[in-house]
Amino acid sequence: GLFPMFVNPDSGALTPSTITTGARVDSLYEYFLKGWLQTHKKEDWIKSLYEKSVNGITTHLVQKTSGKQKYVYVAELEPKKRKVIPKMDHLVCFIPGMLALGVFHEPNNNNDNKSRLNLAKELMRTCYAMYSEMPIGLAPEIAHFDQDRVELKAKDGAKHCLLRPETVESLFVLWRVTKDPLYREWGWNIFQSLEKYAKISSGGYSGIRDVTQRKSSHDDKMESFFLAETLKYLYLLFSPDSVIPLDEYVFNTEAHPLSMFEPNWYFVE
Repeated sequence: GLFPMFVNPDSGALTPSTITTGARVDSLYEYFLKGWLQTHKKEDWIKSLYEKSVNGITTHLVQKTSGKQKYVYVAELEPKKRKVIPKMDHLVCFIPGMLALGVFHEPNNNNDNKSRLNLAKELMRTCYAMYSEMPIGLAPEIAHFDQDRVELKAKDGAKHCLLRPETVESLFVLWRVTKDPLYREWGWNIFQSLEKYAKISSGGYSGIRDVTQRKSSHDDKMESFFLAETLKYLYLLFSPDSVIPLDEYVFNTEAHPLSMFEPNWYFVE
């Protein structure tokens, strides 16, 4: 149920490469679930891809740190060497929300739901720790685990913060699904850090060059996804459930809400 990053454009064959749920691959796994949901759960072949991918992630990629925090994270895999790489992109933090959304839409699947929701909560704790463990309360692009006797640290060369949305997206979904106020508290803490360290006095917000430094400089860029996704999910985190309800809409990977529909396919031979 896991896929490499690349496909041969001539043959369509999968090209052996790193197995990851982060950059270049993340949306694929997200759309397995959301493609099924958007068609009012009619396209079961899409759901089967989601089930296989979640089983593959939990079996081969989910790891736990060895220290007292016991952070659960989704690692990467070098298939040729069967080597687990103890790193996780911020992009991977869509997974807690994905798992919780799957639980929300299949409330009677008790055994799988309990373990998947627990995994979502543990991954959410790790994603939030990527923020709270940094001096300015904002997450790096990539985190390493169990390196240099530290359970969680910003990866060298990837200490910057682009103000990405994945963590607050998952906080929003977990809040809607569990109603645990902890997720609103974490979201508010992230928002306050954005206000303190990313906001520009002349207007707008900027990415941070190094989240491990309290006086790090801005990168003078505001990514479009900060407005379209990060702030949208923060707003929804504190909105009533009636605002874009999860049983009527599916958010695509760019946070656009799309209404569910009954498929009426016409095939031309």
